[in-house]
Amino acid sequence: MSADIDDRPSSWFEMLHASTLAFACVLFAAAFLAPQVRADTFTADATLTRANGTQTSARLTAVVQSFATDAERDALVAAVRKGGTSARDLLSSRGDAGAIEVGPKRTPIKYAYTRPVGSGQLITVITAEPIHFVGGDLPDAKPKAGYDFGLVLLELDASKPGSGEVAPAAKIRVDAGGAIVTEDYGSEVVRLSNVVRR
Repeated sequence: MSADIDDRPSSWFEMLHASTLAFACVLFAAAFLAPQVRADTFTADATLTRANGTQTSARLTAVVQSFATDAERDALVAAVRKGGTSARDLLSSRGDAGAIEVGPKRTPIKYAYTRPVGSGQLITVITAEPIHFVGGDLPDAKPKAGYDFGLVLLELDASKPGSGEVAPAAKIRVDAGGAIVTEDYGSEVVRLSNVVRR
């Protein structure tokens, strides 16, 4: 009888230890096996035609880790309408939503929003700093002061490669319809072709 009493604390300790260990294993497995958020990767051929008729091109890759909610879009629109540095400050305070890659240069994405267009979708990507593009850093390039954002528009088609545009350095505003539009620092437009989701 005394042996049973003496063994009880050890038995309870072993059960508690085993339960704790099992619980820790469950937590580890849940964290390890939890579905990872899959990034959306888009590639495109970017082409810039300069005023003198010469062209330069590069491969553009947009990796979007997360898309903005309608509430986040509304907050950005409100900041743009407020003017000043409100939009830049808002975007700079946000975590990265992905990145734009052109050659070796990587620019963090601060805002990515998608909406359906016909059978495809239109994706608006904004960075809180200019996007490097071959030709944008020529000796005769205009200063980028005040053009604090980079913008990429990707128009995806359900049945064929899509198209788009890049404003490497731009000001952003909101038009009468509530859409975000840009004023580019340069007259040349970077055109995107062969836009596909990888």
